[in-house]
Amino acid sequence: MQKIPTNSTPSPAKSELPLDLTGPHITAGASAAHRLYQALCEMIVDGLVKPGEPLPPSRTLAKQTGFRRNAVVTAYERLIADGFAQATVGSGTFVATRIPARAAEPKKPKAVVEAPRQGAFSLGCTHIDERAVQRFRAFVGRRMRAFGTEHLHYGDPRGSRELRAAIADHLLSARGLRCDPDQIMLTSGTLHALRIVLSAILKAGDQVWCEDPGYPAARKTIAHCGYRAVSVPVDEHGLRIARGRAAAPSARAAYATPSHQFPLGVQMSMPRRLELLDWAKAAGAFVLEDDYDSEFRYDGAPLMSLAGIDHLQRVIYMGTFAKTLFPGLRIGYCALPERLIADVTAARAALDRFPGTLMEGAVADMLNSGAFAANLKRVRKLYREARDALAATLEAASDGTLSVPVPSQGLHLVARFDPSVDLSVAAEAKQAAGAEGWLLADTYWRARRLPGFVLGFSGHAVPQLVASAERLARESRAALRAKSKSARRA
Repeated sequence: MQKIPTNSTPSPAKSELPLDLTGPHITAGASAAHRLYQALCEMIVDGLVKPGEPLPPSRTLAKQTGFRRNAVVTAYERLIADGFAQATVGSGTFVATRIPARAAEPKKPKAVVEAPRQGAFSLGCTHIDERAVQRFRAFVGRRMRAFGTEHLHYGDPRGSRELRAAIADHLLSARGLRCDPDQIMLTSGTLHALRIVLSAILKAGDQVWCEDPGYPAARKTIAHCGYRAVSVPVDEHGLRIARGRAAAPSARAAYATPSHQFPLGVQMSMPRRLELLDWAKAAGAFVLEDDYDSEFRYDGAPLMSLAGIDHLQRVIYMGTFAKTLFPGLRIGYCALPERLIADVTAARAALDRFPGTLMEGAVADMLNSGAFAANLKRVRKLYREARDALAATLEAASDGTLSVPVPSQGLHLVARFDPSVDLSVAAEAKQAAGAEGWLLADTYWRARRLPGFVLGFSGHAVPQLVASAERLARESRAALRAKSKSARRA
């Protein structure tokens, strides 16, 4: 350790330093040495002592501050190490002639990142039954008490086999998808899975079909990763395969939401599904099936997944627990064709090695114990009530201004104006109502944009949804009247 001079030689150093030991620059609860160091740095940076000016002896500063001398010595040692001070044995400790620029010129970050809002109509909100919370809490506690060596080293890039096996069983019973646990990979969500899979099957510049309108975050992810997203229109039967062939015949992948198209909510017809699979087989391409809310079907039996029809030959299936349990869990998964397991696993290992292990066992317990299915049954009833209340209120309160098809599946609905209405009407109504959710027009890319709203109903109290729906309907009528008057005057 470097010897700190005592400054015993008389010098013109200030006997009392202008130290602020309580300001915002001080870390509350930190050690005396650390707080003194912060105060000394602040004093030096503010120019309250000049470069080259001697600092008082450690005993003198200890007496001034009331700190022990060893705390002062430690603070001086750190000042010297960080370049704020310099010492000469026999002469003393002095303020450095040049202060480190990073400390002398502190900069506040300019970027402002806003957290997503959670008001009525926000998408991505969920509800979890209190009984499910209690079960999950118990499973987490049991797993922590049995803390094992699997948490003490790097794991399988695909995640724990126990949870992968539980997911494989769930997919077989719920989605008609038969796969081996070795074909499952855990991720932190759908977009994470998308990044991993695309990096394994594509090269920079390859084309990917994307639904239009569609999920903007997926399209942005594809473009951000260096691939070329290609707009393919959607109609009442789903993705228009012929238009995709015409726009990008050499595309290497297609991203689709066939069971419940986002945002329109249409289900891809069987002829269109078979046409998509035929294209993938002929082109040597892959289909990325985002089955984001398939568990929430309110009328009839669940639809078989596209991957189930394909038997995981050309389809890569992606799902998540963000909606079936809660978003903060950050656990998703993908089911892979056998031929892709090695390449996708290698891509995962190169990106972030392996998923977190602490929650895997508890989620597996939820699936295997029946608690997961029981929670789905209870919240599905809540979401159906919320859907019906929202749709009925919008239809009645809008007095024909909005058309609100009631979706048979999912956690959002679309409320539309007549296609002839100017897009600004929806934007003005949404802002005036203080509504969350999305503008329908914002989900379009190249296709003709239509006026309306994409409104989430899951995870919101029914009275809040009803009140917000009445306000949005009222502002929609007002915005439409104002636009009509303006058009007549013009």
